Amino acid sequence: MYLVLVLPLLMLSFGECASVNDTQSRIIGPFPSSISVNNGQIWGTWGISEKCPTGTYATGFSLRVESYQGIWYDDTALNGIALHCSKPIGSNSIFGGFTTIRSAVGSWGSWSSPIWCPSGVLKAFQLRVEGKQGLKDDTAANNIRFKCSTGSVLEGSGMSWGSWGSWSSLCGGTGICGIKTKVESPQGPGDDTSLNDVIFSCCN
Repeated sequence: MYLVLVLPLLMLSFGECASVNDTQSRIIGPFPSSISVNNGQIWGTWGISEKCPTGTYATGFSLRVESYQGIWYDDTALNGIALHCSKPIGSNSIFGGFTTIRSAVGSWGSWSSPIWCPSGVLKAFQLRVEGKQGLKDDTAANNIRFKCSTGSVLEGSGMSWGSWGSWSSLCGGTGICGIKTKVESPQGPGDDTSLNDVIFSCCN
């Protein structure tokens, strides 16, 4: 009788796994509503949060990056992050159509081709950020990495200034489903940094 009563309580306390598809499991119970990192920069304002359509998740991403402008010009590096939302990608790497979402985006650079999880969905991220440069050129965020639910790590085609910070927490639930970015508006003759920080939403 004791075991019969205790085991259900343990399952309620720690959660249980339920199969979602052939690529992953999701946690039933509390999970982070958003994930962030602690090395984002200070400039700019937060844009509006954007979410994937209901029932879809971020399975890939693209970056807007300004290439090196030369020693006499202002560099901004990472300007935008777009999430590509779809049903979780199966083990055969086949998925249906997708929707692209983005929050605030800077004014410079070109968009890269999409980078996709081989299977599953995006679950965590790591940001490459340059510290304050004083009187020199600031670029703030330079690049991003994502971890897929099946363990694959995807790295964007950003710039190489600065250093990689710590990984974010792992999204509970199914994975990443929304984005909110911090972007500095054009500074005229001043120093532009463009994208400084990002927060991702998690969905069950």
